[in-house]
Amino acid sequence: MRSNSQAAGFFVGYLVDGADFPFLHPEAPECLVFAWIRPVGGRLHKRLAIEPDSLLRKTFEYIRWLTHRPPRFVFHEHELPVMARHWPMGNWPIEKQKHLSRNFFIETLAWLVRSGLVRKLKEESTRG
Repeated sequence: MRSNSQAAGFFVGYLVDGADFPFLHPEAPECLVFAWIRPVGGRLHKRLAIEPDSLLRKTFEYIRWLTHRPPRFVFHEHELPVMARHWPMGNWPIEKQKHLSRNFFIETLAWLVRSGLVRKLKEESTRG
């Protein structure tokens, strides 16, 4: 795939160095899940992230309204990770890190699936 081609998807994993994501104000290591669209500023990115009624903006507002406790999703319309949820692991006891990170990922992915974002992002990103 060409690096300048338009694409959208999700990242699910651990942030071990926050240098590439200073706008998240990370406290690495962190659990991190985000929806991304590239290239930033491209047609697909503008349609799915920047426009006032865009898919990611509407989904973010819906999920944000439903979640009342941290960590909450954050929205960065001008970054590759448009909609993200992250949680520092530094204060977690070593013996609980596997369990707590698993819970974080399950809960976060459940929000993305229940909101319809996984299905809709696939449909929208492949639309002509």
